[in-house]
Amino acid sequence: MLTMLGSPRRCCDGVTRRETLKAGALSAIGGFGLPQLLAAREAGQLRPGKAKNVILLYLLGGAATQDMFDLKPDAPSEVRTIFKPIATSAGGVQICEHLPQMAKWMHKAAIVRTVTHAAGCHNTLPSYTGHEIQVADNRITLDSYPPSMGSVCEYLRQSGEVGGVEEGAKRRSRELPDYVYMPCYLGWGQNIRRAGPYGGFLGKQFDALTTECNPHRPEGTREPVPGKPQQVLGMPRIMGTLQDGITIDRLLSRRRLLDQFDDQLRHIEASNGVKNFGHQKQMAFDILTSSNLKTAFELDDEDPKLVDRYGKTLFGNSTLIARRLVERDVRFVNVTWDLFWDRVRVDYDAWDTHTNNFTILKENKLPGLDQTYSALMEDLEARGLLHETLVVLMSEMGRTPRINGKAGRDHWTFCYSILLAGAGIRGGTIHGESDAQAAYVKDGPVSTADICATIYHALGIDPEFRVLDAFGRPVPVAHGGRPIHDILT
Repeated sequence: MLTMLGSPRRCCDGVTRRETLKAGALSAIGGFGLPQLLAAREAGQLRPGKAKNVILLYLLGGAATQDMFDLKPDAPSEVRTIFKPIATSAGGVQICEHLPQMAKWMHKAAIVRTVTHAAGCHNTLPSYTGHEIQVADNRITLDSYPPSMGSVCEYLRQSGEVGGVEEGAKRRSRELPDYVYMPCYLGWGQNIRRAGPYGGFLGKQFDALTTECNPHRPEGTREPVPGKPQQVLGMPRIMGTLQDGITIDRLLSRRRLLDQFDDQLRHIEASNGVKNFGHQKQMAFDILTSSNLKTAFELDDEDPKLVDRYGKTLFGNSTLIARRLVERDVRFVNVTWDLFWDRVRVDYDAWDTHTNNFTILKENKLPGLDQTYSALMEDLEARGLLHETLVVLMSEMGRTPRINGKAGRDHWTFCYSILLAGAGIRGGTIHGESDAQAAYVKDGPVSTADICATIYHALGIDPEFRVLDAFGRPVPVAHGGRPIHDILT
């Protein structure tokens, strides 16, 4: 444990970044070596993109998008939504009546209505990586899985191959990561760790900086039951936040003491578990001692009216902090609307609405999403950030067209919608068409790999850019996906 705040220059494998770059052997920290990365840049696989940053809003559980963005008012009663479609700021585009604020931003957004995969229900791996494989257990993640989009961004930052040599060197040398995940690791609220948003076979040094949180429901409210969730309050916080009475000076003093043990304990760092844990602690230390990033998590300096506009929920606060992070040039920020039940009994359902689908959406989910999303878009636009920030709204799957006996919708992966807006997106567009019941794709199928390829393209990363897996095989980061060009500028 004494080495967790070890040498600030060392990577998880014990090799300093400077030494690694001098040797031209980036394969030591995952993926190809420097010559291949330089060749990829020269070939146009790594270029400045329309989007400098991405904010991914992830609705865990499988949002019923046929009740949000692909309404079928003429479908049979056992299928159709009870919600009415309303006009939006984009001519001819309609969305749910309970998303009136989002409707004002559809001229900046594109709806993809035909996402489909056969990788299994609640499998979060495909949406983060584009790799559509069924996992043996969706409650765990494995180091052999492919890297997430955010981890690829972090890999390119550490290699110095983002935005050209000068910009890449600048990003590599700074303390800020390029990948932050909030408000907690995926599945924390259920005491599991879902696959997807990790470095995978590239290595844990390319995992996100992941925050912790303190989810709780409003004071005086009852414990939720299935079909009756409560609002989730709380704030994301950096792991290892200083306890009361521990100043930065005291922390630095402790670190200097720990550094004295490094030479004697180098052999311990040969253990993968120690190395990987040490990397996370290193990032936490860098942030705790870096005012630039640490202050992004402190909302005291924000206009209280702006904080209120985001909603003051855990999702709202996390999304506001996401804006503050991209303002500080963090490249990929994930905010998940997670499920909190096993650890803290706040929200039993999240977006997994097997029971009381319409009541949950109308009273709990859609108002909060509408408020937070529109606040984010307004805030990004006002600060001149929307033209360089890609905002993505997605789930890992959709929900059944047929309404079940509990007024809910069950798991469905054959057709669902996602939303993309901002940088690189042709606003006011719709890609694909579902059938009359929003059950299957009628025209323009889109895989999760295509979604990832579209995001990579907007970032200036060729979806065919390859990294090496654990066996030394080159793997395209988007796993064969193709950008959806008709929604791109």
